[in-house]
Amino acid sequence: MVPIDRMDAVPSDGAGHGTLSPRLVNLDLNLLVSLDALLQNRSVTKAAAQMGLSQPALSASLSRLRRHFDDPLLSRRGNEYHLTPLALQLRERTRVVLAGVERVFAAEPVFDPASSTREVRIVASDYSVAVLGPSMTAILAKEAPAMRLHFAANTPSLIDEAERVLVGADLIVMPHGFLTDLPHADLHDDRWVCLVAESNTEVGDELTKDQLRAMPWVMTFHSPTASTPAARHLRMLGIEPHVEVVTEQFLTVPALVAGTRRIALLQERLAERLPANAGVRAVSCPVDLGSLVEAMWWHPVNERDPEHVFLRDVVLRAAASVTSAGQFRAR
Repeated sequence: MVPIDRMDAVPSDGAGHGTLSPRLVNLDLNLLVSLDALLQNRSVTKAAAQMGLSQPALSASLSRLRRHFDDPLLSRRGNEYHLTPLALQLRERTRVVLAGVERVFAAEPVFDPASSTREVRIVASDYSVAVLGPSMTAILAKEAPAMRLHFAANTPSLIDEAERVLVGADLIVMPHGFLTDLPHADLHDDRWVCLVAESNTEVGDELTKDQLRAMPWVMTFHSPTASTPAARHLRMLGIEPHVEVVTEQFLTVPALVAGTRRIALLQERLAERLPANAGVRAVSCPVDLGSLVEAMWWHPVNERDPEHVFLRDVVLRAAASVTSAGQFRAR
């Protein structure tokens, strides 16, 4: 993190734009780094060691943060410190804002991929990482060998605040149906298949609608505000799955289906990458669940940024190489 001195007030343009809140004018933004370390470690000692500071120095920062927020942030219970409700709210928000600050101070007047040492942060599911990750890393290894690629898991809470998340992340990779009003580019399409155990003798080459209703399910992101487009479509068709297991990682679905009566939905591109000994097989679904169109989304502020344009081109080329590789049948 680049050290940041006291943030000076930005002169008003006469219309009130650019004027900082009085609470920020005299605030040392290095406190963001201290706040992040304290919230992640829940320990003054561990946070001080991570930052290379003395424990008294970080204790002083914690005191300033407590005065600013009028909240203890860390509360002792027995021999452990726990985050207060406000601190729990601040933990992920602080990470996002800190990443955004780092991106601002890492900016260079001329972008050269070959010499860039920047870390690229992409919010994506394990499905997206499995499909696009190998091609992306191969391109970056050749054209930007010193850049680091950081994939962060997309969670329902992050998607609910996508525009804020994109202040600290470069891209969100996910299908249509969740985000709107953000710049995006389509990457590839896919379709949903049903997954059953190889040992499941109840199911033939295709599930029936009655089996969709009666058999136990493994579901991904199953909640009132978070689910896959296919699961939402099932409910629109009047099919309410009997959910037995919920997971937020697509790659864990096969192991939760193998050797059981459970069924699940999985992207065909991912199903075709499963090893032969996974203990599952893909069968056709008796209802049309529509296609899945994967896209990348970014904050409008990065639309013309040369570094970001390069990154988007890398993702597009990775998607094109996956689509044209002949590993999956044409759609």
